[in-house]
Amino acid sequence: MPEDVPLKQPGKPQPVKPLPRRRRMSLAGQYLGLQLLIVLAVLLGVIAISLVQSAEAFERVEGRRALSAAESLAANPTVRSHIPTAQPRQGAALPSVAEAARTVSGSSIVVLAKKDGTILTSGTDPAVIGTPLPLGDSTVLQGRAWTGPVDMGGKQSLMAHVPVLDDAGTTVGIVAVGREYPSVLERFGETVPDLLVYLGVSLALGAAGSLLLSRRVKRQTFGLEPGEIAGLVEHREAILHGVKEGVIALDLHERITLANESARDFLALPEDCVGRSLGELGVQRQLREELTTEQSTPDRLLLVGERLVVLNRKPMMSRGRVIGSVTTLRDRTELSSLEKELGRTRSTTDTLRAQTHEFANQLHTISGLIQLGEFDEVVSFVDGVSLSRNKLSDGITSRIHDPALAALLIAKSSLAGERNVALQLDPASSLGRVDEEFSRDLTTVVGNLVDNAMDAAGGSPGGTVGIKLSEDEHQVTVTVRDSGPGVEPSQREDIFRRGYSTKPGGNDGGRGFGLPLTRLVCLRRGGDVEVHNDGGAVFTATLGKAPQQVQQQHQQKGSRTE
Repeated sequence: MPEDVPLKQPGKPQPVKPLPRRRRMSLAGQYLGLQLLIVLAVLLGVIAISLVQSAEAFERVEGRRALSAAESLAANPTVRSHIPTAQPRQGAALPSVAEAARTVSGSSIVVLAKKDGTILTSGTDPAVIGTPLPLGDSTVLQGRAWTGPVDMGGKQSLMAHVPVLDDAGTTVGIVAVGREYPSVLERFGETVPDLLVYLGVSLALGAAGSLLLSRRVKRQTFGLEPGEIAGLVEHREAILHGVKEGVIALDLHERITLANESARDFLALPEDCVGRSLGELGVQRQLREELTTEQSTPDRLLLVGERLVVLNRKPMMSRGRVIGSVTTLRDRTELSSLEKELGRTRSTTDTLRAQTHEFANQLHTISGLIQLGEFDEVVSFVDGVSLSRNKLSDGITSRIHDPALAALLIAKSSLAGERNVALQLDPASSLGRVDEEFSRDLTTVVGNLVDNAMDAAGGSPGGTVGIKLSEDEHQVTVTVRDSGPGVEPSQREDIFRRGYSTKPGGNDGGRGFGLPLTRLVCLRRGGDVEVHNDGGAVFTATLGKAPQQVQQQHQQKGSRTE
């Protein structure tokens, strides 16, 4: 290997020369190029039309001229008297008359022929004298004048054929007068001056129009080139469809102009929702109000299906005017579940605190009786406490055989006692064991209804809350009544809507969702929840049993019968 050849050092990266970046044509250049192509196409069309029109004009003008010259020559007395007896290349009268007619008419071809078509004279090509005259589609042999194209010696010519008649009106010869068709270059040369004018005017107008159009488009696109606009659109789409939050935009007519995958998933919208109105898509009235009306407070909560969604709506402004609105949606279901779990924990804590107070009082009483030496009273007091607790527990578990629901009612009884509210289970209540999923739904419904009833009844001394649970083959019915002020007729539907609460505090994120969630669970189970007033509010909730639950009960009934 020659010494002057440098070797690459192992492990050392070699510099790579970047490729030159190809410069893209600007928007004005693209418009100008497009205009020039259009002008060129129009110019080619004009040339083709001009050539066709020049051919038609040649046939029209030269055809009339040739026919007039042929008729004059056929009516010449010398021609009429000499042509019947004339022979090719004999005599000078006919050639002289023919040449004079050619000179006067300006035609390039003047031929005299006998009746059988034998050429007698031809000043332009003497070689064809004595040969047959090419007639093409001519009707001159029928005694009629004719004008049309004829192949004369390998060249296309426009010919006029006129019969020569004797005094008796009999055809004795033929006169043919015409000119060769001009070539394409000759016809093009005739149109060049006009075409140059057309081309100059078209180029000037096209260039001016392109520049004006480019400036207008650049103003509308904020000076961005098409490639930059495409890049921005791709970037925007990537951002919108990559975020977890839902984004939906509406115009002033409630038509969807943008919706990413998360928004379509939250609101159960089809993939082709863009361009369609909320009414056309069947969006529920409550959701339409949230998406179209002005939002006074941030982070509005909305129950959409089984999801708790946080909405933030802002108007979209362009050049000082409102062109629509954009709403972001955030799923708060998991956070709400944690809040509910925390609420249950607080409820359990309150229950334990109430029981602690109760047990502390009872222990103090037992301690005092022991100090006084009243041992018989201690035994009697402990038996009474045990009997009271067992009576409460047995009264619930003997009628409610689902452990989770029975435990909930026992805990709620202790909490109601601390609030000075009497929680009463209707003696006619009866509920068997249910599956785990149905048990969770029942505890949700009963817990929410009892909590609302205790809040309503706790406002006055001696408040009571009554519970009745009954079941049949297809459904479970839960009735909860309280001794509170009841529900206003105008509020009977509003209390089941998102975030609506008649309690102090308003929609603070923890109120206004118990009853909507209760109705949602009931509807999901094929039932519903209703309210009316009867000495207070009376809520009646129905929950349909799952098919497997009904089937299990049929099997249990059959085994008992056996």
